[in-house]
Amino acid sequence: MSAAAAEVQGGELGDGRAGSSPAAGAQRSGEQRPQEEELRERSAGGRAEDTAAGTRSPKPGHLQPQDSQVYTATQLPFINKKENSDKTHPLVITTLLVIYTTIKGFCCFLLTLDWAFGINPALPVFSLLDEDRLAVLYSCSHVAVIYDHTSNSQHLLQGHCSPISCLCVSEDRRWIVTADKGQESLVIIWDSYTGIPVRTLFESHPEGGVAALALSKDSKYLGTVGAGAVQVEFVSGTGLMRLKVQNASWYMSFFTSICTFSKVVGPISQSTFFSSGVQACSVSLAGNVVLWDVVEGSAADKNREMQATKLITLQNDGISALTLCDSFIVTGDVNGHVKFYDESFKLINWYSEFNLDPISSISFSKEITSSSSLSFVKLFISPTELKGSFFSFYRNFVLSTVSAALVHVNVQGSVAQSLLKEHVESLDAVACHPKHPLVAMGGHSGLLKVWDYEKKTVVFSRVFNTDKQIQCMAYDPQGFYLALGFASGTVQILDACTLQQEQEESFQYSLECITHLTFSHDSSYLATADSGKAVTVFQLCKKGGQHVWEYLGRNRSHYKPIQDLMFGVQLDSTQPRLLSLGMDCKLVEYDLQNSRKDELLILSLDRIEQSAHPTCMAWYPPLTTEHFLLIASDHYKLKMFNVTTKMCRKTLLGPTYGSPLKKMLILLPCKDKDPSSRYMAYITKDKVGVQILPLDGNPYKSSALICHSMGVSSMDCSYDGRYIFTAGGIDKTVFSWEISLLALEAAASLGGQDMIPFYTLLEGGRDGELFRVMEDFFYYCQLRNQGSDSMETRQVSTHIPLTEVPFIVRALGFYPTEQELEDMQNEVKFSCYAETGNYVTDIDLEDFIKLYINHRPAFGVSRKELCKAFLELGVPDESGQPAVSREELLEFLQNRGNFISYQLVYTYTHI
Repeated sequence: MSAAAAEVQGGELGDGRAGSSPAAGAQRSGEQRPQEEELRERSAGGRAEDTAAGTRSPKPGHLQPQDSQVYTATQLPFINKKENSDKTHPLVITTLLVIYTTIKGFCCFLLTLDWAFGINPALPVFSLLDEDRLAVLYSCSHVAVIYDHTSNSQHLLQGHCSPISCLCVSEDRRWIVTADKGQESLVIIWDSYTGIPVRTLFESHPEGGVAALALSKDSKYLGTVGAGAVQVEFVSGTGLMRLKVQNASWYMSFFTSICTFSKVVGPISQSTFFSSGVQACSVSLAGNVVLWDVVEGSAADKNREMQATKLITLQNDGISALTLCDSFIVTGDVNGHVKFYDESFKLINWYSEFNLDPISSISFSKEITSSSSLSFVKLFISPTELKGSFFSFYRNFVLSTVSAALVHVNVQGSVAQSLLKEHVESLDAVACHPKHPLVAMGGHSGLLKVWDYEKKTVVFSRVFNTDKQIQCMAYDPQGFYLALGFASGTVQILDACTLQQEQEESFQYSLECITHLTFSHDSSYLATADSGKAVTVFQLCKKGGQHVWEYLGRNRSHYKPIQDLMFGVQLDSTQPRLLSLGMDCKLVEYDLQNSRKDELLILSLDRIEQSAHPTCMAWYPPLTTEHFLLIASDHYKLKMFNVTTKMCRKTLLGPTYGSPLKKMLILLPCKDKDPSSRYMAYITKDKVGVQILPLDGNPYKSSALICHSMGVSSMDCSYDGRYIFTAGGIDKTVFSWEISLLALEAAASLGGQDMIPFYTLLEGGRDGELFRVMEDFFYYCQLRNQGSDSMETRQVSTHIPLTEVPFIVRALGFYPTEQELEDMQNEVKFSCYAETGNYVTDIDLEDFIKLYINHRPAFGVSRKELCKAFLELGVPDESGQPAVSREELLEFLQNRGNFISYQLVYTYTHI
């Protein structure tokens, strides 16, 4: 039985009262109160409730009523984001919920969630319909969405860092409650009229989070059930009470008693209590109803036991949804039919003409008191019984199906109106049109939709066969073609306007999943990469006066998965160049000009990493005289390679937000911005962020926030650089993020200028011991270079020779490989070569600090990593423990990996 069906009575939560915490850990300051008072009066029409400025939380065990700190509104004020007005929204920054205010169109945060495409079909949908607008509540990854179909707008309830696991609304639709199952699980109570969180419950279920929750009919109690082995019913009124309940006893008796029936009951789909709170019923996918009642003699006990008392066969088809409305029992079945029963389970009315998939939830609008709103639907139950009787019902309702469809039913005319039809399976692919405000998204359900992200409307849509699982997609730079890559290895090239296939047959040159798609700058080539570690190229040819796509060639150029694939332009011509990046640390460039049918040639193959694994790459914008290729690795480093020589020219500390970069895109310059100001968007495992260019390792020039807590699948940017779109994959969601570059620039300025940001990366900062040691070593290197035994006058300088860099970094505890030392020295040596033609042979202290910070491990070398290295080298001894002798270690150091001379080995290991 679903615990969300349980009704709990008592306490104080409704009637406009709420707890004293208006947000997750965010407290209002005294300077905010005058502005909030003005907002309250403006939103509530001058009828704002008085609030206590210094309200304190009650002591444990004392349940005292408190005044709400959130004004009481009469309806949900959906705000047009294009209007230049004051507005209040909640926003998640990494793991905290912060209530912020945007005034006169200026947003103080880098990324603002603009729209949520998708729905979680596993959770119920609730109707928030009133006399003025058609609104529904549903879950979308870790965000709850209030969607107003009348005005085509969304109000996004952000506060969770993990996917929402359950949600419910109060009987009067005033309160919304959401919960999740994350490590830091939250239960948040929202005011549905304002979209503001009025209470946040932290760690109500530390083990496993919240599995189900329900509000009592009078909204005075909230009950939650944990997902851990020991479920906890957390009851919240104006105070907090916890009741630990072992889930085994009650639920085992629940299912054991079902087995006492002689007939097959079938899997239980949903359950609910009757209005008395003593009896309950459950429906099954076999079309049966199980009635429950309190065990005789336990009604007076605090721990009531319930047993199955009766089994009723309602229909042959499975029942997938159950709810109560007024005096009716309402069911939805796997055929998409909705049926109304009285309390004796006598069929009163049904809707069978909607042609829907199996129904997963049913939600009715709140009661409308106006008598003019009542509608009477005539129903003939049978030719002989109740002929001419009337079924009086005046609540419209919303249905959700297992196929992620939302339907609004108007009972007056029995009219079904489709509200949403979203992706029901993994949504992995997203691509933005290069010249228009259009975004395409497709998933494993075969549904392809193209949205106008400014008007928030669907422009085109197409459904492919169920075996056509869309994995990736890309527009060509001219916006004429849309290429789709499928999990089956098929590639289709569609007309971007009609979504119809350009050629009759699809391309099927691989049986592996297509993971990457990219067009050349002139739309003459299309390249794909698949999970079989192969790259395939197609060419646009002219035949018979028409342009057709033909297969050029295929090459299995990597022995580990391909991480990225992209086209570029030759520096000395306009010919395209193609590069692929693999987890095997190989950067491969292909010879497109000399390749011929069925033969894709390789022009060059370079190893770009030793121990790190590359993750993605991008063409660095022309901010300098030299042209670079930017490559990210799982060591949180960004490396800049010369596009011609493939020499590593610079290594920089990348964003460190819990996981390495997964994809990065250079944002196009804005028309109203300085052309020299460039930015880079990126995604990690679960975050999206923006980086200010040029790169220098300054951590304050980057910012990121959680976008998809279950993982990001792909990302793309709008043609004007104003929006970032992220696809969540298994959460079946695409989020649209509006970028505020002014907020990022302000955050970077607050981090300090010149060397201040880099001093903060040193242990102890500018006044710490590490900095003093670096100064001592730096000046000692000057003495050593001049000769420690020299009696001549010392020439004090602010620079040291580059040849001293290996010694000083090793003295500081950083032991780079010989290749890494060469990269460090080349970085300084060629830093001015493109501009002046001269080499740099020395380095000052400030540049050395930047060099040291950017090259050293982002999080140091842990003891665990050292033990793992010796475990790899060791051989089990007599006791079974890995061991390595001194002689074997010396042999490894001289013959494996980077070459180390015998003299160095003897020096480092001499005892």
